[in-house]
Amino acid sequence: MLTSAAMTKSYLTTSTGSKSNIHRKKNEFPVIKHLKDNDLQDQQEVLATKYIEISRVIHYIEDPLTSTFKERHISLLKKVVKRCQKGFLLKELADIFKIFDICAEKSKDHPEYSSVICDLLKIFRLPFLKEKASDELTYEQTVKESLSQLGLLMRVPHTDVRNQICDSIISFYCSVTSKPSLDGMESLSKHAATSRISHRHNRITKHSTSLHPTRPAFRVRMLEQSGLAETLVLSMTLLQNQVAVKSQVLHTLQMLSSSSDMNCSLILKAKGAQQICFHMNEPDQSGQILFRSTEILWNLLERGSKEEVISQLSNMDCIMALKEAFLHQLLNGIRRYDHQLRNDLLVIITLIAENSKTPLIDSLFTKQLILFVTFPEIKSHNPLVRNLKFSNNNEDFEMKKLLLNLVVVMSKDVSTLPLFKEGHVVLALLQLVKPTASLVGQSRTRSWTPVQQEELQLQALASLATVAPILVEDYMTCGGNTSLLLLLEWCVDRDSFFGHGHSFHGTGGRGSKKAQMRYCLRLLRSMVSLGNQTIHQDLFDQGAVGQLLGILMQMESTLEEEDIFTLDIKVDIQLILSGLCENDQHRKELFGSEVVNMTVHFLKMSPEKFYSGLGHNRLILSTVDCVWSCIVGCYTTEDVFLEKEGVFLLLDLLNWSPRNIHSVVLGTLLDLCDNPKTMSHILAWKGQKGLSAPGLLLQLWRLEEAEMGVRRDDYGRLTDPKKPILCCYQEGEDVVVPPSADRPSASVMEVFESVRAKIYSIFCKLGFEALSELSTEDYITLSIVTRYLDFKVGEVWAEISRELSLEGVRPVTPDNQTQESIAMMTEDTARRVIAEQSSLLEEQKKEDDSDEKHLYTEICSNWKQQELTAQSWEHFVAKTSNYKILKETKQRQQNYIDASKPKPQHTDAIFHTTQIPGLQTTTFCGRVITVESTPVHLTGGPLANTELALWRVPIQGGALIKLPPLTVDPEDFSTDTVK
Repeated sequence: MLTSAAMTKSYLTTSTGSKSNIHRKKNEFPVIKHLKDNDLQDQQEVLATKYIEISRVIHYIEDPLTSTFKERHISLLKKVVKRCQKGFLLKELADIFKIFDICAEKSKDHPEYSSVICDLLKIFRLPFLKEKASDELTYEQTVKESLSQLGLLMRVPHTDVRNQICDSIISFYCSVTSKPSLDGMESLSKHAATSRISHRHNRITKHSTSLHPTRPAFRVRMLEQSGLAETLVLSMTLLQNQVAVKSQVLHTLQMLSSSSDMNCSLILKAKGAQQICFHMNEPDQSGQILFRSTEILWNLLERGSKEEVISQLSNMDCIMALKEAFLHQLLNGIRRYDHQLRNDLLVIITLIAENSKTPLIDSLFTKQLILFVTFPEIKSHNPLVRNLKFSNNNEDFEMKKLLLNLVVVMSKDVSTLPLFKEGHVVLALLQLVKPTASLVGQSRTRSWTPVQQEELQLQALASLATVAPILVEDYMTCGGNTSLLLLLEWCVDRDSFFGHGHSFHGTGGRGSKKAQMRYCLRLLRSMVSLGNQTIHQDLFDQGAVGQLLGILMQMESTLEEEDIFTLDIKVDIQLILSGLCENDQHRKELFGSEVVNMTVHFLKMSPEKFYSGLGHNRLILSTVDCVWSCIVGCYTTEDVFLEKEGVFLLLDLLNWSPRNIHSVVLGTLLDLCDNPKTMSHILAWKGQKGLSAPGLLLQLWRLEEAEMGVRRDDYGRLTDPKKPILCCYQEGEDVVVPPSADRPSASVMEVFESVRAKIYSIFCKLGFEALSELSTEDYITLSIVTRYLDFKVGEVWAEISRELSLEGVRPVTPDNQTQESIAMMTEDTARRVIAEQSSLLEEQKKEDDSDEKHLYTEICSNWKQQELTAQSWEHFVAKTSNYKILKETKQRQQNYIDASKPKPQHTDAIFHTTQIPGLQTTTFCGRVITVESTPVHLTGGPLANTELALWRVPIQGGALIKLPPLTVDPEDFSTDTVK
């Protein structure tokens, strides 16, 4: 057996002879080196490093025969450290961490081994080295297990080892591979394969293999997947009295959690948030423990599970620790660093306050926080605020805003309301809401700059919108309505105020008071929406209605371009007016005409603005709500609204608006129908292409049924007599258990959600007959609308029967028969409606056929006339161009003339002359006929004294023309002369 000296002797033995050299052959080993062109000394030093097999070193240390050779062990380990100065090879990583474990066990009895651990941990700062590109994938599991064991070295009870572990982890996690120069790229690391030494000179032949550092992404991924962060959190229980080491561990955890979601999850898995909070107030002169702990909690909230962090911190111990840390920084901190840390702790406390199960009240922390919220607006003799002062620096200003935000968060817990009342939170917020001295001309000193005061004013208004509705009594006691109306009056005054608008709440209000007005109106809207008559009466008595109407119309009269914030203001004003005038007849009468003018103005809005995206859709909805609440119900105001053509505007809106507005507009029209004068306005309305109001309502009915999926055929007729108006979601609903008694059924909910019930009610006012200008499709739909109530009753009874069957209840025989009778009646009604709809379609078809025939006849006549006209023209052209045709036409015309002459009488017939003594010539349509006049002895005068006139009628027709007296002999005219 070899002795220890033999085992540790030099690996290279040389003997000289006369003509031969004897060498001990050894295995190839890698030598890691950064080569430089002019650094030969470093090259020789590295190449001269003797090769040490780590496996043989481990075997030697673990050998029972050499267990007492501590100096030999340390010497070998130092050689291993020297050999691995450039980094650990991935294939040797398992052996290296085995050495870590051996040294950790031996360091319990021999502290000298801890120095070797520290030396090896210093090498851990460097990236791991790989020989092949596939080594990262090959040794991935080995790297994970090795890094997991690195955290277990925290069990070594030596401060230097623990500090070195943290330093190495931070360097390993944050290291970035630097790009070597081009000259040294190939000589980054060299593997010496063989060496041959001569007596005369040393000649070294190197066959080098490049070693490359592992990628940074690989190192980070392996460190995350190894669970090292969780091990470090668990190791904090071993560091009870080691403040410096604990600070270093917190620094490491801060680094690990700053950019890794997985590390945050591992920390939370080990209850890291809770453990860190427990130790954050331990004595530390440098203050690093509190700072590191706060940073880790911030990282966990940002990158980890926010709910898990809050859950771990929502216990009494953590709350007391946070309370102690916050109060210490608030009361004793004087540096900017202390103030920033205080604000960070306040943000964490605010997030914890979102959990209703947090014992903030039990720890008396809530009461102290409320005290800081109301400081300095509310004077107090509490020792906590006796010497507390706020300056206008950024940290104190940020803390004030965080405290105002904390009020909103804590207000969600009902148990904090008594503390709010006791601390006069509403009064403090109203003090911040009031304009500053520079705004109202009062001499009052403030610790805040005008910009800061404006931001606090806006945030106080936003906080009051949440707090005031749950503290109505305090709001009224402090004169909240008066303060808001005064602020609103200041907002419309034209003074030299210049809004800065740098804050979140001041968006859109730069250079004006628009932001203050917007949040003031939002707060008033929140209070009015409570429906508290005391608040309503107080606002009404102070003239809020007239003031709001004046502001609204003043904004409309300006030429300023509308934006989303201006529209918000208008909407809030209309909603406030609706809340104040709803269900109050007296207020509607007092401000009826002004409200009518306002609503009519907004109802005339262009339909194009509705889809602008700025918020005009909300404005038109609030306008309709204002009509419904401030006008409908008071006959005098309704008459004014009708005179202003308000019903026409509502129907126009109903015609072009989208489906989601139809319900509100129809509800308003339905309530207006209680006024008898409304019917004539509805029937007189005409839309595009002659659309009437009943036709519009029936069109909306069809659109609603198509949206609901009601079964109809292509002509709009009923298809299923058993389900005439059933929706698709009602029909396809699979009810496993019977619905609860406090939940309305699907049939009842349909009445509230759809517009069919409103349309049916309006038709009940208008009547179902004598409706003009309706198409056959409209009449088919009207037949369904007429029986809507019957169908709905049958649907409800069918739903009751289905619920009883699901519950296993059988009605008594009379009730069962009644249900069957109702179902049969509903089905018979549906069949009659189907028959009526079919008859309407048949009549329409007959009418369409008749119209088609008439149109066809007219078309044929027109074509015949066109053909005749064409033939006449062709014949006319032919006569002018062809003499033969002209002769034929002349001959045909002569034949027609001859044919029109009287035929010769029979020879045996008696021929009576048509001449009468005393001729009188008369002209008939192109023919002059001479007729003998009555004898002279009968007329009583000679022929010479008798004036005869000839009347000639042109062949073209026309009026009769009087001719001059006859001067020729009547015998010159033939009896049948044609002229």
